[in-house]
Amino acid sequence: MSARHTRVAIIGSGPAGLMLGHLLRAEGIDCVILERQARDYVESRIRAGVLETVTTDIMRRLGIDARMDTEGLVEDGFNLADGDRLVRIDIKALTGRHVTVYGQTELTRDLIAAAPARDLEIIFEAGDLVPHEVDGSQPSVTFTKDGVAQTIRADFIAGCDGFHGPSRRAIPAALAREYHHEYPFGWLGILADVPPCHDELIYANGPRGFALASMRSPTRSRYYIQVAQGERLEDWPESRLWDELEARFNPLSRHGVTRGPALEMSIAPLRSYVFETMRHGRLFLAGDAAHIVPPTGAKGLNLAASDVAYLSDALIDFYRQGKDDGLLAYQDRALSRIWKAERFSWTLTRLMHSFPDQNRFERRMQIADLDYIASSEAAQTSIAENYVGLPL
Repeated sequence: MSARHTRVAIIGSGPAGLMLGHLLRAEGIDCVILERQARDYVESRIRAGVLETVTTDIMRRLGIDARMDTEGLVEDGFNLADGDRLVRIDIKALTGRHVTVYGQTELTRDLIAAAPARDLEIIFEAGDLVPHEVDGSQPSVTFTKDGVAQTIRADFIAGCDGFHGPSRRAIPAALAREYHHEYPFGWLGILADVPPCHDELIYANGPRGFALASMRSPTRSRYYIQVAQGERLEDWPESRLWDELEARFNPLSRHGVTRGPALEMSIAPLRSYVFETMRHGRLFLAGDAAHIVPPTGAKGLNLAASDVAYLSDALIDFYRQGKDDGLLAYQDRALSRIWKAERFSWTLTRLMHSFPDQNRFERRMQIADLDYIASSEAAQTSIAENYVGLPL
């Protein structure tokens, strides 16, 4: 078994692991990213597409922003809809800030493409990844590559390996503090090279439940509708989904729904999850390894970015100045922002979805909430502040 040493071993090459690796290498700190999947798989995953300034600021700090700034769409507002009524949240006027529509797939590709020139090593197809001795003085990660067992010893391990990765499982169950909520529906999504039906995102709720009209570019659209638990993708031919989207958005949107062949269709479950034990010994969790938010409100990728901002600053302070204050405070700082984002996603999900056990009173409360939002600048400001991202 071959062995080597690095300062920070990063498990996972999603946006959290990649941004952390780049931030550390920019300061001359040795690190290695270990990824169990192949590069092609990582670069083809379809994920979120709305970036807060915390995420775009990291990309600009790294100088990996050229394509994002050229191809990304700056959005100054978004819409909430009930029936045929649109309530526009003017985030630019209310907060002085905006969001950028740029697919997580593209951001991931940019970060991977920039790695070789910045001496950031990414080991793809690293099988059987297991962190060891994370509460000791020299943790390690074992894995296999091309059939050869290998070990990387490190000062610290960053678990950026998502909800199903091995890092969280390295923390003893007796120390785990976790909170979990499953929603009784999922999102059926379609990605297609067709122009968007509206110039800004629309979150819609109505008699047929939730739907979202979004975009990745002026020629690529992403749509979702709420479906019951247990729905199967094979029950939804493209024509049926397009019919449903036309019924939802043609009365609301400026341009109407344009049909086209699907580039991707999938059904994603919705859950809220927080694993509060984000630090154990020399292991730190970031991104989906520690928390999941429903996609309502587009917080998943952006929370990963804020975790990485806190963790990278803490590690840089440790190596440059010998200070461990940031490492000791990482968990509390990250959780403060995580729970606020969870609250926003929870609130928006409950407002904009139809629940199976929802009674007439609860439906009227949703309508009353939207009436209040439509008439209150204070309510719109609260939504806008959360949508663009709370301060670090």
